[in-house]
Amino acid sequence: MRRAERKGLVPFGYGFRPFFLLAGVFAVVSIVGWLWVYGAGTVPDAPMPPPFWHGHEMIFGFIGAAMAGFLLTAVPSWTGNRGFSGAPLVLLTAAWLAGRIALGLGDALPFAAVAIAELVFLPGVMLLVAPSLFRSSNRNTPLLVVLFAFWALDGLFLYGIATGKIALSLVALRGALGLVLVLITVIGGRIVPAFTRNALAQGGRDAAMRTYRLVERLVVPAMLACAVTDMLMPSATMTAWIALAAAALQGVRLSGWQGVRTASSPIVWVLHLAYLWLPVGLLLKAAFLFGGFAWAAYWQHALGAGAAGSMILAVMTRASLGHTGRPLRVHPVTAAAYLLLTAAVVIRVFGPGLLPASYTAVVMTAGTAWVAAFLLYLVTYAPILLAPRVDGKPG
Repeated sequence: MRRAERKGLVPFGYGFRPFFLLAGVFAVVSIVGWLWVYGAGTVPDAPMPPPFWHGHEMIFGFIGAAMAGFLLTAVPSWTGNRGFSGAPLVLLTAAWLAGRIALGLGDALPFAAVAIAELVFLPGVMLLVAPSLFRSSNRNTPLLVVLFAFWALDGLFLYGIATGKIALSLVALRGALGLVLVLITVIGGRIVPAFTRNALAQGGRDAAMRTYRLVERLVVPAMLACAVTDMLMPSATMTAWIALAAAALQGVRLSGWQGVRTASSPIVWVLHLAYLWLPVGLLLKAAFLFGGFAWAAYWQHALGAGAAGSMILAVMTRASLGHTGRPLRVHPVTAAAYLLLTAAVVIRVFGPGLLPASYTAVVMTAGTAWVAAFLLYLVTYAPILLAPRVDGKPG
């Protein structure tokens, strides 16, 4: 392939490129839009209540793009097959954009058209990655079931909106977030200790990770139980006890990964910081369900913006470097993005309880910090994602 042709295919040269770029752009655009909507108090011709649009687009739009970028990059590594590129990525990108545009047009389109535009993307991702997983009998093949369930919950959300059964849409959002947390538990449980071990070993330090067999056996089932109970009985005492148990398991698990020894390596400590939001968010959830404490009321943001948002930023920055042939060292601007995002989550989660009379200011401040974090990501990583590999290899 001639150099000019290679250069033209760069944005679609590997699965992470278009979707890590789109996830960053949408993290900015969607929150800027949400802050405008929140300030205005209404949306003209909205097909759904603004908070529902916000929740849906952060989970199925932002997180959905990041999930696609991760899977389209990880599956070739897991299976030893050639990476996805070219026309399939162009079509998937168009499908993702179609969903975002359709949901942003309000009542300009029939709702059936909106639903079709939204629901075509994830089946496309599954059709692309499933053959490689099945042919190789890969241990990660069950993730297809999680992806299918995530897509089905998107459909349930839209059905609830179309029929006026808003409670169903809320069930779908809670279930989808729960599935995302299960994925973080599974994937994070592999990459956080592995990358930490590698970083410590490269620095000539003891790289032994402590694992607890019983914890490893129970932590994923506990997170699945959290997802199910949060869908079916979100206010029940049993749900609180399950959240508390899951928080304890996650905390013990994280304690064995030597995160305190990674302070000199932002690309590693951010993984620990992201994972820390799991036990913190689950503890807040249990506290709120047990006692209704105001300081714990925004536990969902600790899990969504904190665990999911931070892990997405951590993985996108690391994978984008590694898969473009660059050293695994982040620029100080990226470290600043990590800290800004953490500040955004802390403000959003704890600010309303500390400053109840300034709720609007808290939301605006947290949203601004989130936007700033992802703008810094885009400033640094858009050129990387749009440029050829520095080592001259394809991808």
